[in-house]
Amino acid sequence: MFSRIGAAAYKPSLSNTLALCEALGNPERSFRTIHVAGTNGKGSVSHLLAAILQEAGYKTGLYTSPHLRDFRERIRINGIPCPESFVIDFTASGYPLIESVQPSFFEITVAMAFQYFADNKVDIAVIETGLGGRLDSTNVIQPDLSVITSIGLDHMNILGNTCEAIAVEKAGIIKTNTPVVLGHMDTSLYSIFDEITHRVSGDGARQLIHHADKEWRVLECKPGDLLTILIREENNDAKEFLFELDLPGRYQQHNLPTVLSCVRVLQQLQYDISFEQAKNAVRKVVSTTGLHGRWETINKYPRIILEVAHNEDGIRQVVQQLEKTPYNRLFIIIGMVKDKEINAVLCQLPLAATYYFSQASLPRALPAKELMQMAAVYGLKGEAILGVNDAIQKALSQATENDLILICGSIFLVGEVDVKRFGSVQ
Repeated sequence: MFSRIGAAAYKPSLSNTLALCEALGNPERSFRTIHVAGTNGKGSVSHLLAAILQEAGYKTGLYTSPHLRDFRERIRINGIPCPESFVIDFTASGYPLIESVQPSFFEITVAMAFQYFADNKVDIAVIETGLGGRLDSTNVIQPDLSVITSIGLDHMNILGNTCEAIAVEKAGIIKTNTPVVLGHMDTSLYSIFDEITHRVSGDGARQLIHHADKEWRVLECKPGDLLTILIREENNDAKEFLFELDLPGRYQQHNLPTVLSCVRVLQQLQYDISFEQAKNAVRKVVSTTGLHGRWETINKYPRIILEVAHNEDGIRQVVQQLEKTPYNRLFIIIGMVKDKEINAVLCQLPLAATYYFSQASLPRALPAKELMQMAAVYGLKGEAILGVNDAIQKALSQATENDLILICGSIFLVGEVDVKRFGSVQ
């Protein structure tokens, strides 16, 4: 399982997934799909798109990874996780096939999602890649739309040591004569996607690529319980739209243009979606699709925030968010996994904070004491506390009502937070 042990569990081939799907009768061919890849933002974009499609009346599947607390979070229809009985029955009935193919945990999960969506006759499914794109297990679908949200340095031990190399891997989800939406990224990378789209689609490639940052301009972004974004459509008489998102992280201003470009493409593909439906949907993504851990406040006094950012670009955006957030004192509880660019994260974190270095309960987790020692090089001071919930309790014993406690650095660490316990301390 990649989540637990990392690169050793990664199988760089589509052969197992293809074998599983063929044995199941190719369930992925029975519904329409949108394929989403990217270094950061792909989870938010996937949930936003699923919420919009659901608001527009489509029976919508959503496949994402990893999960925070319950495996079934990965496989949803109209926001509702698949039942435990399906997971058990699929695994039991497919055991002989699993034994013969020897797929990875992720490959089994992908096939499971496809089967569930087919069995329940979804109209469309939003499929998020797990890792990369070209060799990701999800890359057996023929989507109506491919989306690449961003490119940054992450999973470098598998995808490559440069943004250019990583872009090539992400671009592997681009299919023949299929529209492509590119999200917020360095414009120097555009040529890579142009070249690959031309390679698979020929002379029609230019009409297939949509650059969200060229099509939309954010005019204003105001934080609050709802993030308010005023945005202008550059290619449509400069029309302005006001959106309110229940995902309050300011970095959503990079994801919203990507989502709106997707909506425009889907409209061109004759999907029955209005901008009014999109506006309604983005106000209630958390309740509609169950997205959590994106600058999520679970307690107000003191404020406790969960944030799953875990790589260099993601933490940079979190630090920018902190600079715009009022608080008295700052407590940061952080844990990371061993195969991340840890120094690139630590060097960005604020000095004016009290740190509690922790670790998730999985083999990939970097030991808390080792993380504390690495952080000391950058002047980050605190103590190592093994369990994240013990760390939160220690922070609460020191914090007053106007302080901020941030838990970040690893989706697995955030997933172990006892939300019921600490969401009721106020």
